[in-house]
Amino acid sequence: MKSFLLALAFLSSTCAAEVIESDLCVYGGTSGGVAAAVQGARMGKLIVIAEPGNHLGGMTSGGLSAVDIGDPRSVGGIAREYFTKLAATVGVTLAWDKAFKGDGGGGPATGGAYAIEPHKAEQVFTDMAKEAGVKVHFGTRLASVKKDGARITELVMENGDIFRAKVFIDTSYEGDLMAKAGVSYTLMREGNAKYGEPLNGIHYTEKYIPRTNHLKPGPHGRVPGGQGVWDRDFPLDPYVVKGDPKSGLLPLINEGDPGKQGDPAPGVQAYCFRLCLTTNPANMIPITPSSDYDPKRYEIVARFIEACLAIGDDMDLRWFSKHDPLPNDKWDFNTATFGGNLPGASHAWPEASHAEREKIAKEHEDYHRGLLHFLATDPRVPEKVRKDMQRFGLPKDEFTDNGGWPHQIYVREARRMVSDLVMTENHTFGRQAVSKSVGLGSYGTDVHEIRRIVKDGVVAREGKVATGRDGAPPYAVGYDAIVPKRSECENLFVTFALSSSHVAFASIRMEPVFMCSSQSAAAAAVIAMDAHQAAQDVNYEALKAVLIKHKQVLTWPPQ
Repeated sequence: MKSFLLALAFLSSTCAAEVIESDLCVYGGTSGGVAAAVQGARMGKLIVIAEPGNHLGGMTSGGLSAVDIGDPRSVGGIAREYFTKLAATVGVTLAWDKAFKGDGGGGPATGGAYAIEPHKAEQVFTDMAKEAGVKVHFGTRLASVKKDGARITELVMENGDIFRAKVFIDTSYEGDLMAKAGVSYTLMREGNAKYGEPLNGIHYTEKYIPRTNHLKPGPHGRVPGGQGVWDRDFPLDPYVVKGDPKSGLLPLINEGDPGKQGDPAPGVQAYCFRLCLTTNPANMIPITPSSDYDPKRYEIVARFIEACLAIGDDMDLRWFSKHDPLPNDKWDFNTATFGGNLPGASHAWPEASHAEREKIAKEHEDYHRGLLHFLATDPRVPEKVRKDMQRFGLPKDEFTDNGGWPHQIYVREARRMVSDLVMTENHTFGRQAVSKSVGLGSYGTDVHEIRRIVKDGVVAREGKVATGRDGAPPYAVGYDAIVPKRSECENLFVTFALSSSHVAFASIRMEPVFMCSSQSAAAAAVIAMDAHQAAQDVNYEALKAVLIKHKQVLTWPPQ
């Protein structure tokens, strides 16, 4: 009887499984996933998106509402179309032919015309996919990949569903499809010597810049001179009992050897949630901490406050979170100083299972909720900051299936493919050019801290890099950085976890760049399937002609 029931259960699960066939399967319903799918559909192919979660748009609709663009003239194709449609929802017309004139803190450049409510962003993605005839399958968590030689034949999901296609594009932040397909990747920060990159590897800001004068922030919390980077401004004691290493480390400080500047090391950038908060009481859900909230967890934040007040800083909420205005009394909360970032907690994410990632995401959420509660209520926090924080809550009309909290954690970096072309700092800084452009990058080098660690007896944000690109113009992302090595896979494109060094990825990783590279990958995929070619054999001149027809920007200055 037991054997019969087991057989019946197996038969039922087999019958429930679905086989989905298409020309092109896009794994990951991110911003780039939608761009790729729409491009393929517009070229006459049957396209499916397999999305592990329940929403389209990734971070672009998941809380990153004040979008970092770089130079808007470098953004073309479906990315430009998307942001144009999005801005139109609030009656804004974007000037794509002009460089931004920012205010030094994100104002018009990132928090103005591109600052849109998350639910409207997701709706535009949904509408574009639907209008193109793209079939979207939610809840499709990848379990395994089947290959015939160097070609993927099908994806098997955790629920048993099977996705078969001629070509596949991995538009997941983590590179999950790439990894299960046996493609080479890295999670290491390369040392300075590997690619000749001064900013790669273990990185510290070596010199402290003491601040002794009374300072007020700029319009977005940037402090003159020290720029709010506390580990340059003043040392913070990391020990439970100040000055006593034997007392142990405070919470939120990572253990381990600080390492040598420029050496290779593991570790990805800190993750966070980009929150959309509201000041409208009628649309507000209070921000409550987890049941195990303990203010002692935030002792290092209290010490930061103590140090700022000791030198006369006129602190407000921007010391902890840069926040840009959105329509309808909403604000995009980005991390700053002790904000939403939780260094170290992200390191396991890239290789973790979906169930394990849920736990890591919950750890970030609990930390962030606790921090905001601490800032709103703890007597050690200046009254000005507390009153400011008390104005904000989660909006009832955003992320309605998750209590107002974003459904997408900010995966700033995960796996990175290692292919025949590795994009490096030398490319992003304009020292070296690539051939076969599939889109342009133009943002600065923005690495969020890897570890919050003890160095020389004080707290240091190891890995933090925030710099421009020495005035270099927008740069090309090369075609060979989005295709694997031929011996590893012939019918796969990888556009988010693309082939790049750690420090180069810190510039490339902007959502509009991912959208552009993904659109270009889809066009190449169609050419490859029509010609029965490997992805590595696509004729670039033919691809270039298609991309120009579809208004992609491939060169600087734009032609």
